Parts: sequence; C-alpha cells; structure tokens
Amino acid sequence: MGDIRIVDVTDAASFRLVPPCGDPGFDHRSCDYWEDADHGSKAARLSWLKASAGDGGKPGSGAPGKGPPANPFLADLEAREPVANPFATARPANPFLTPGDDADEPVDNPFAPRPVAKPAVGSDAPRKLQLLGRGLGVAGSYAKVLLRDDVPAAYAQFGPLTAYPRAQRTRDLYPALPDAPLPAVITCIATTADARGAGLAKTLVGAVCDDLAERGFTAVETYPTIGADLDSTSAATPDFWRGIGFALAIDDERFPVMRRELT
Repeated sequence: MGDIRIVDVTDAASFRLVPPCGDPGFDHRSCDYWEDADHGSKAARLSWLKASAGDGGKPGSGAPGKGPPANPFLADLEAREPVANPFATARPANPFLTPGDDADEPVDNPFAPRPVAKPAVGSDAPRKLQLLGRGLGVAGSYAKVLLRDDVPAAYAQFGPLTAYPRAQRTRDLYPALPDAPLPAVITCIATTADARGAGLAKTLVGAVCDDLAERGFTAVETYPTIGADLDSTSAATPDFWRGIGFALAIDDERFPVMRRELT
C-alpha cells in the first residue's frame, strides 16, 4: 500500500494537498454543494482558489470601496479647522494606572487564566478553505487528505450536521431518523484515479470515524445518491459504506441514508 499519512486540512499548505476530482468539471477545492442547501455547486471555480481580495468595501472590512458622492455644499465646512468645544472636558486621568499604561487597553488580571489563541483561517484565505476552517476553534478540522508515499490519493469532508445545510435538508425528508443527539456527517469521500482499488478510501473513512468519536460524536451518517457516476458523486455508494460498518438507516431508491454508530 505504500507509506500512508493522513493530514487535516487546516491551513493554506494542507489545502494545497487536496487532490483533484475524477471529473475535471468538479473540484473539491471550490465545492460548496453541501454547505449551501439551495445553491451549492460542485463546479470547478478558479476564482475560489485565490486569496480573497476583500469584500468591496463592506462596513468593517477595511477595504477601500466606493464611498458616497461628495457634497459640493459642504466643501467650505470640510476645509475649516475643527472648533474647540468649550463645554467639553477631557477625560480625567486614571490615578490607579501605572505610568505608561494605556487606559484603553484591557487590564491584565493576574488571577484569571490567559485566553488561549484558537486556530482560525484568515478572511483572506480561499473561499473553500474558509468554509473548511469554520469549526477549527470549536470542533476541529472538517477535511482530511490521505497521502500515499507523500502523494495526495484520497480526500474526505466531514463535520457536524450543522455545518452542512444540504445534509440537514436531506435528513428532514425522514422524520424516523434519530435526532438526539445529532450525528456527524461525512459528505465527501473520493480517491484519485491512480489510487483506486487499494482500499485507501476505506482507510481514510476509518480515520475520520475515529476522529469523530474522539470529538464526542456517537454516530455518523452519509447520504449517497443511487445511480450517480462514480466520478461525479461525492458520497460513494451504499455498498461502499456497508463494507466499512455502515448500515442502511433509510432505504430510498434515490437518496438512502447510511449510518454507523461510533463507540
């Protein structure tokens, strides 16, 4: 099987390891099919692979945007120096501050534990990486890449049900499914064409299930599509899932639900 290593997708370097889809019209690195219940797409979008250039000057973005048109009748007022307000008083000094301290800065509390910096993906990261990084500070990574001899060979996307509205919409079709506690989901499992037939996808799913169990999930579900082309589907086939311990929770001719209890 070769030397196997599994990497969590948490930053730009690991994001670059995500392998291409079997169908060149799709791309794991720009897919938001599961993250958007109504308009998500698996399509390859080159613009998503670039760092964000900002959001066009939205409030709070810090990016230059198109401001309101200048008011020609305010030109004289804007040119004037600000007039001192004789009724305003300066904020009194804080006598309890140590010289050199800034009153606007939070005061260090020696009796409180220092806050721990949580991992996060920057707002300038590629769009898909931002989606995968939403839970880093709480639940952990949402994707893993399996490398065989340091070559990316398989990819899996997963996480809490709340991260994938399309999975929730599929689940809403079947009120009989248990909803307490909510399961984790595996939305995507894929192997590169050169790596198929070696059991790498099963190895990766096993690692994902172990990870989810350590995070406290008691069950995991996945939602394959019957009759879909293997290069085009993101959730494999029911037979694949049966082979790694999943059971058929909902039998449907188009959208079955496969479920595995985690211990």
